[in-house]
Amino acid sequence: MAQLDRLLSHVIAKGGARLRLEADKKPRLELKNGEALDLLPNPLPTVMVEVLAGEVIPEALKATWQKDGKAEFEHDLSGQTFVIRLSRYMEAPLIIAEHQGPARSQARLSPAPVTAPTPAPAPAAVSAAASPSKAAPVAPAPQAPRPDRSQGHPLAERLFSALLAQQGSDLHCTSLEPPLARVHGDMKELEGFGPLQPATLLEMMEAVATPTAWQHFQERHDADFAYAYEAGGCRLRVNYFLDRVGPGLVCRVIPNAIPDPDKLGLPDPVRRLCDLAKGLVLVTGPTGSGKSTTLAAILDLANQKRRDHILTIEDPIEFVHPRKGCLVNQREVGAHTDSFKNGLRAALREDPDIVMVGEMRDLETIAIALETAITGHLVFGTLHTSSAIGTIDRIVDQFPADRQQQIRVMLADALKCVVSQTLLKKIGGGRIAALETLFISPAIANLIREGKNFQIPSAMQTGRSYGQRLMNDALVELIKDKKVEPMEAYLKCPDKESFIAACKRAGIPFDLRLGEVEA
Repeated sequence: MAQLDRLLSHVIAKGGARLRLEADKKPRLELKNGEALDLLPNPLPTVMVEVLAGEVIPEALKATWQKDGKAEFEHDLSGQTFVIRLSRYMEAPLIIAEHQGPARSQARLSPAPVTAPTPAPAPAAVSAAASPSKAAPVAPAPQAPRPDRSQGHPLAERLFSALLAQQGSDLHCTSLEPPLARVHGDMKELEGFGPLQPATLLEMMEAVATPTAWQHFQERHDADFAYAYEAGGCRLRVNYFLDRVGPGLVCRVIPNAIPDPDKLGLPDPVRRLCDLAKGLVLVTGPTGSGKSTTLAAILDLANQKRRDHILTIEDPIEFVHPRKGCLVNQREVGAHTDSFKNGLRAALREDPDIVMVGEMRDLETIAIALETAITGHLVFGTLHTSSAIGTIDRIVDQFPADRQQQIRVMLADALKCVVSQTLLKKIGGGRIAALETLFISPAIANLIREGKNFQIPSAMQTGRSYGQRLMNDALVELIKDKKVEPMEAYLKCPDKESFIAACKRAGIPFDLRLGEVEA
C-alpha cells in the first residue's frame, strides 16, 4: 500500500472532496460542505511530498513530471477513483487529489485545470521531517498492517549479506546514492546495487525497525536501535536519520561472539581491571575507535572469573553477555530507562557489583558515576576524548568552577584507570587498536588532586612497570612490529611533535612531505 493511500483512505472515510499536500504545510482535507481540516499536526517537507508523489505516479508520466513539473492521472483505491494532479512552484511540489467517487470502467474523466499552488517558500535546506508513515492520522481508518520485523526485508537481507561478504564494519545507505560499506577503514560502493530511492529506503527501514524506534524516527527524525541479523550470526547497531535528500541509515556490525582479549591485543594490566573491587575505569577515544569492543572484552573476563552482579546501561545494547559466573542485566536507554542518568541512579537500588555506562554524556551522569564508584562499586564508562590526560580535563571542566576542586578530589579517590585508544589501518588489511593506558598511582592521584595534570606524562614515563603507556609509545611499537605504516600512525597521533621525536629516538625516520618512509 502506497503511503499516499493512507491519507486518501481518510478522504473516503470522511466523505471528503479533495486532499491537498503542499511542501512545508500541513496536509489539508477539504470536505464537500466547504470545511477543511488538517490531517497531521506537522507540515510535510519538500522531500516527503516528492516521495508520496513518486510512489503513485505512473511510469509513463515520471519523465514529464521531472522535466515539466506537471502531471495528471487517475488513481484507484478500494473501488474509489481519484484524479491526482502534480505541479511545482519554485521547486516546491504540490499534490491535489480530487475524489471522483466509485471507479468507472468505461468513462474517461475530463481533466480539470490544474489549480495554481499557493506560493511556498523554497527552503535552502529541507528541515528534518516526519516519515511518510506518520501520515497515518489518529482518526480510525483502514491502514496497511505494519511489516513483520521478524521476517526482515529482502533488500535489507541483501545489503547485510553484501556487507558481511566484504568484511565491512559499517553500512551506509543514503537516498539517491548507491549503498557503501566501510571496509578496513575505507568507504567502498557495494556492487550490484543502484541508487536507493527514498520510498524504497523508507519501506525497508520500517520493516527492520522496532516499533519504539520507528515511532521515535517519525517524531524526531532519527533513531538508534539494535537489529539481530540471524543469517549473518551478528547484531547490527542501527541509526536512522533524515537529511536534505531523504531518509538514510547507518549500520555497524557487532559480532555475536564476545571479543577475545588475545585477538584484541589487550595487555595484562588492562585485563586485570576486571579484578578491581571498586573504582571508576574509563575507556575513551573518538567515535568508531573500538571502545565498546574493549569494554565488552573486559566485562566478559569479569563474567568468567567473578560471582557477582553486572548491570549495563547502553544505547542501544550492543554485545549480549550470557550468564557465566555472574548475573548480567542489560538495560537499553529508551526501551528500559529514559536516560543514562536515570538508569544509573536506579542502579544504586539494584544491588550491582559492576556497573557499565555506555556513554557518560552530561554533567549529571558523570557526577552519579563518580558517586557510584566512591560508594564501593566498580564502574566502567566511555567518553569521547583523544587522550587519557584530556579525559581528566574533560571531566573536571564539565563542572562549574566552584565545584571543580571537589571533583578533582573525588577523581583522585575514585579513578583507577583511563584507557584511551584509536584504530589504525593495518599493513596487509584490517585494523588494529593502539592503547594509551593511565593507571592512577598515589603520585598521579596527588597530581590530579592538585590540578597539575601537565606533569602526568612525566609520571607515566617513570611508571611503565605499572602498565603506564603513552599513545606515542604504543604507536612506535606498532611501527617497529611492522603492523602499521609510519604515516598512518602520524595522522592518528594526538601530539605530532612528540611523536616525530619518539620516532627519531626509535630510529624510524619518515618524510612528512611525501608521506613515505625514507630510504
